Amino acid sequence: MPIDFDKTLRPSKHFRNTWMRAWDWDIYELRKALKEAYKIDKVGKQKYEIYTRHGAGEKSRKLIIVDYPDEIFIITGTEGK
Repeated sequence: MPIDFDKTLRPSKHFRNTWMRAWDWDIYELRKALKEAYKIDKVGKQKYEIYTRHGAGEKSRKLIIVDYPDEIFIITGTEGK
């Protein structure tokens, strides 16, 4: 299940205005977090749940993405413990 995280990343308006702002991430931090994911679950034909713990001592974060042939669309995210 290789996902090419070097493709164009397109965050949804909701994800960009809520989670990226709250986590103080830009597109480069987002790409780095995706590449450092510790768990990737396929939940649909092209849909994935990606679990990451970006940064030392950070809370775990779940990102829901859709892997299209020419881009990765980030639908939303959540924060855990």
